[in-house]
Amino acid sequence: MTTTPRTFSHIGISVPDLDAAVKFYAEVMGFYVLMEPSEVTEDDSAIGVMCTDVFGPGWDRLRIAHLSTADGVGFELFEFKGSEEPDDNFAYRRHGTFHFAVQDPNLEELLEKILAAGGKQRMPVREYFPGEKPFRMVYVEDPFGVVFELYSHSYELTYSAGAYS
Repeated sequence: MTTTPRTFSHIGISVPDLDAAVKFYAEVMGFYVLMEPSEVTEDDSAIGVMCTDVFGPGWDRLRIAHLSTADGVGFELFEFKGSEEPDDNFAYRRHGTFHFAVQDPNLEELLEKILAAGGKQRMPVREYFPGEKPFRMVYVEDPFGVVFELYSHSYELTYSAGAYS
């Protein structure tokens, strides 16, 4: 019996400045803003109770905004009261999420926009199959230290054997 593949719904990212992050992801990355920044408090409201279920008691308050990619994947941004910058923003040996990826056929143009907005480039743009297929990638950071990857082509095309053969 095969399991039907699921769709990817959304990812949640913690940032130190929600308003600046919404601006970056909307203006630079082109994400749609679905819900402007709003505050959630630790109380008996439905969302307050859900957050306490997730974060445990004592989280006090947070700010949240909801965005979406062009293909409908949700992008939640959180600003937590008392948030701390990690010592290592790329702890790839630690279990858990260490990056996400965004696709843009004009990868180099998007990279320049990210850099102009205060982001960082973590490596040179590299080709997956030099001289064979036009697939490129690069790791970057947003202005808040969140590491992500840019792909020039879809994940499926990049890793499927028959693509561009």
